[in-house]
Amino acid sequence: MSQHSQPTVKLALPRQFREIRLELAREPDHPAGSRQHGYRLIAPLDAEGHIDVHLWELHRVACRVVRFRPGEDDEVGHLIRRGAHWVFHYDIMGSDDDESGYRFSDERFVVGEYVSIHEVEGLRTFQVTSVEHL
Repeated sequence: MSQHSQPTVKLALPRQFREIRLELAREPDHPAGSRQHGYRLIAPLDAEGHIDVHLWELHRVACRVVRFRPGEDDEVGHLIRRGAHWVFHYDIMGSDDDESGYRFSDERFVVGEYVSIHEVEGLRTFQVTSVEHL
């Protein structure tokens, strides 16, 4: 190990935790979709692929989101719940929710499925492209 490399530290999370990758689906500005526009989520999923609310409550700090865009720094935040809605909260010191999942409580995070996210630009659709064990 070189002096600059760091060992990987893994949190002790339940096996239901997954890393979920969402990529922009087809839209007028991106007729083929875009692998460079998307999100990576760390969240617990139940057997049907829904976000497991109970495990989220127990491990909120581990439930993260990374928004990636070409030419921009990644935006890192938390997956939080406001009532029955899931939101991405990037500014931990602020009170504004940056983006929200459209009907995330009903969505299945299974490869090939589509989910919608309310962004500043409006509602955009993303495809689940991978769901991996941590």
